[in-house]
Amino acid sequence: MPQDVEFHLPFPVSCSPDLQGARRRNRAWVRRVGLVGEGRSLEWYASWDMPRLAALGFPGARGGMLDLCADAMAFFFVFDDQFDGALGRDPARAAAACQPLIDIVHGALPGPDADACSVAFADIWARSTDGAHPGWVARVAHEWEYYFAAQAHEAVGRLRGAPADMETYLQVRRGIAGTDLPLSLGERAAGVTGPAAAFHGPQLRIMRQAAIDVTLMCNDVFSLEKEEARGDMDNLVLVTNAPAAAPGRRRSPSPRGSPAARHAVPGARAPSSAAVGSVGADRPAGGRRGAVCGDHACVDERLPRLADPHRPVRPRASHPALHRARLFRPGAERRFDLGSAAWRQDLCRST
Repeated sequence: MPQDVEFHLPFPVSCSPDLQGARRRNRAWVRRVGLVGEGRSLEWYASWDMPRLAALGFPGARGGMLDLCADAMAFFFVFDDQFDGALGRDPARAAAACQPLIDIVHGALPGPDADACSVAFADIWARSTDGAHPGWVARVAHEWEYYFAAQAHEAVGRLRGAPADMETYLQVRRGIAGTDLPLSLGERAAGVTGPAAAFHGPQLRIMRQAAIDVTLMCNDVFSLEKEEARGDMDNLVLVTNAPAAAPGRRRSPSPRGSPAARHAVPGARAPSSAAVGSVGADRPAGGRRGAVCGDHACVDERLPRLADPHRPVRPRASHPALHRARLFRPGAERRFDLGSAAWRQDLCRST
């Protein structure tokens, strides 16, 4: 991850005064729904400080509304990591894993054997829609569906082995980033319900799209080296620096992208163990029973040793594409990010 990147945001920083209470309540929630295990897993999760992210992002939220935002942030981070391994390179399995969560926003309830991610999301969805305006519910149901469905198409991009054109990139990236959802949660946290004519006015739609895109684009710059190393193609820097295709033709994928043609997403049949949260489907090293989400496993008290989160990391040379794209300001030293997928393990456990 480039260490000499800094984006200046000329806005005052404010934080919800209910941060400490949100930390206690969020820790209890992730344990109750099974999203995080005990012991070292819980300590590691707490170091991410998802409630602080929520308190800074939604400074006017208090009590239950701040809890909703913090719990949603926790879900996002844990769920997203499930696709950093083999599951994230198999479009059919990714689609099958996400379908139960899509079903939840359309009225389904998780069954008695549901995995922790489904249980956590069902709780978030029920709380966020309780008392919400029907128009908000319909719009946010689509936003969640877009987020979950896009996971399969990110997997297609990894198999393709070459950056997509800008239009395709934006369609997939806006989905997997899910950055429209925090904006919608902000409406609930602030108690704002605007008329449809105002929400769909060009001024608000343009501002909202800019807020969505600047978030995911900054993230792409920060995570460039990590994503390029593991074969992710849906990154702004890679897309803008890819060779241009001839008019009327799409970019040709590299030879290693050929498996994508063999992974049809719609209606694909996946093995029964492919679903997110299949209990006992995977076992970690050492033979102890572990995880519930995707192909990843986490056994309590066996997480690898962490680097000191407060110790500055020595800046590395930036990716050359960043220089060509002129996307960063040099000279800023960033601290170690515990949210980096390169250092995190999945914290889901069997229920």
